[in-house]
Parts: sequence; C-alpha cells; structure tokens
Amino acid sequence: MDIFMLGLLVSLWLLIIYHHLIYPTLLLALAKKQPRKDLPKLHHRLPITSLPSISLLIPAYNEAAYIADKIFNLAALDYPAHKLDVLIVCDGCSDDSYKIAKQVCADKHVAMLNIKVINQAKNTGKIGILNRYIPQLKGQIVGLSDTSALLSIDALQICVKQFIQPEVAIVAGSYKMAQCASKGEQKYWQWQRNIKCAEASLGSPIGVHGALYFFRAAHFTPLASDTINDDFVLPMSIIAKGKRAVYCTDIIALELECASASLERSRRVRIGAGNLQQLLRCAFLLQPKYKLTAFNFASGKALRALIPALLLLQLLLCIGLSSLNSGFLILAIIQLSAVFIAWITPDHYQSPRLIQTLFYALNGYRCALLGSYLYCAQKFNKNWH
Repeated sequence: MDIFMLGLLVSLWLLIIYHHLIYPTLLLALAKKQPRKDLPKLHHRLPITSLPSISLLIPAYNEAAYIADKIFNLAALDYPAHKLDVLIVCDGCSDDSYKIAKQVCADKHVAMLNIKVINQAKNTGKIGILNRYIPQLKGQIVGLSDTSALLSIDALQICVKQFIQPEVAIVAGSYKMAQCASKGEQKYWQWQRNIKCAEASLGSPIGVHGALYFFRAAHFTPLASDTINDDFVLPMSIIAKGKRAVYCTDIIALELECASASLERSRRVRIGAGNLQQLLRCAFLLQPKYKLTAFNFASGKALRALIPALLLLQLLLCIGLSSLNSGFLILAIIQLSAVFIAWITPDHYQSPRLIQTLFYALNGYRCALLGSYLYCAQKFNKNWH
C-alpha cells in the first residue's frame, strides 16, 4: 500500500509540474517556431461597402459606476454608424444602471450611436440574456463585452480585418487591467496573455476573455441555461464546427473595475466551478482529430480544472505517508502553512513578487476547490450574484 501511495504521489507531482512549468515552456517554444496564421497588419482601411454589420451586446448587472463611461466609449468607436448597433440589457439591477444609461443615451455626444437600452425587471443571468437577445441581433458579427471594460477606439476596424478569412469565426481581444489589486494578479494576467497568444499560433486560443470577443452570428448555438463560463463554451462550440479563433493583441479591453477582496474571491470560486463544468461538457475537445487544440485543452484547461483536487489529494497522501518517513509530514505542514498564510495575507501586502504570485495562485486554487465542490453538490448560483 505504501508503494502504491508513493507512486501515486509522484504521479500527482509530475502532473502538477507539467501543468505549471513543462507545458507553458513547451507551448511558448513551439509557438516561436510556428508561423503566425493571423492576417498581416493592414495599413489601409477597408472600404465601407465591404465592412460587415456589427452588433454589440452588453449585459449589465448593477454597473452604475461604469455604464456612463462605457456608453461614451462605444460612441467613440471608429466604425460607420449605419453598420453598428448596440444593445445594453440591464438585468434586474437594484442600482441606477438603467437610469444612468438612459440619461447618457440622450447626450449629444451619443446621438450618432444606434443604441438601445432594455431594463429587465427580473434578474435572469448572463446566459439568459445571451440566449434571448443574440438571435434578435441584426449584425453579421456579434460582439460581447463587459460594462466595466473600455474598448480601444480601432477595435472594430481591426476585428473585421481578421474576419476576411472565411475560416475565422471568432476574434478575441486582449485583456488589460487599469489597476491590479496585487503584483500577483498583474503577473497572472501577463502570463495569461502570453499563453493565449501561444495557443492561438498553434491552432486556436482555448477560450477567450469575456471582457471582449466577437463571433459570426450565423454560428451561434444557444447555451445550456446553467452554463457558467460563456467565454469558453461558446467559442469552443464554434471551433468544434471546424472554425478557427484568432487572439488579437491589437484589440484592447481595458478593465476599469478593481475588485474588492470579497468580490475577487467570488469570481475565482465561479471560475473554479466553470472550469470543472467546461471540462465535463467539452471533453469532446480531447479527441485526436482536434490535434493541437486537443493538446492545449488537455494540458491547459482540463488540467487546470483538476489541479485543486490533485493538490488536495497529494496533501492527503503526504499525511498518509508520514508514518513511512517524517519528511512527508514536514512537507504537508509546509503546504498547509503556505495556504493559511496566503489566505490571511492582504492582497496589497508588500512582499517580493515571487511570494505575491505564489499567494495569488494558492488563493486561486483554494477558491477553485470550493467552486468545484459547490458545482458537484449542485449548490452553485449560475446568475450574477
């Protein structure tokens, strides 16, 4: 039994090391050797007659602090007014989001923007909004964006150049934060951008960021009502049809919101639940026919969903093997101490960047483990709050 437990422990350690170190290193190395499939940057503007129509859908839940800036930002986008329409859906907001949005829409600086604001009395959640309103949109291209994310002015012009390629059905924007809560968070998002770029160069990015992404309206399929991560399930359902996604670093979504510690924990619990759900529902992406997409999904998203459970299991194995060698007990105590210290340490605590990155990761996996449990126990709330 001790030999079996020791072998299992070593296997778990290898999987954890592979996901965090070997896979990213291998991915980045392969990406450097892979010729980019993106269109080269075009220095001329496409003729207005050849531009596709675009519909932007903005779900909003209690966004009074950001909704005015968002509307002014949309009004400033560089795209012909008659080719662009915007729909903002206030989803059972308990603040003044709808009132502020209507006031801003009456401003003279927004007059040229074809915008409609809908106020839903009942909160239905983001997936309910997507399933209900996307089929009603008129644009050939649909863009989904968060209220708190400002878009680069030329985002739409850059986006449509990528859609010239008929096989491209998804264009993902790059995500940046105006203010990070910690160096660990800042390091995490820098790493995420690098990984997305590398994945895209090898086939397709594995999921996109919900702050901003575009897809061809004709390829939309309604999502299951309990879907948690639309920014993964929706794009991957399109890729499963043989289409390609592009991750474009020239398209920027600037996140204004700096989440509080409690809100950040809630988001990470949600991400943990969503990661497990998307592994179970998108397991078809592991089929060899998806080639590099299958490799990226297995090594990245699939393992990420399992890592919290693997970390817990290896900790229990260390404790179980402590009778064989006291070193395993010491290792277990060090791990538990690190998790506890990371838990009680404020995000803004000044410490070396490596320590902040480690604490950010530990807190993320702790929240993800809780999210996985809530999902398995069917106690997870799929709506906004």
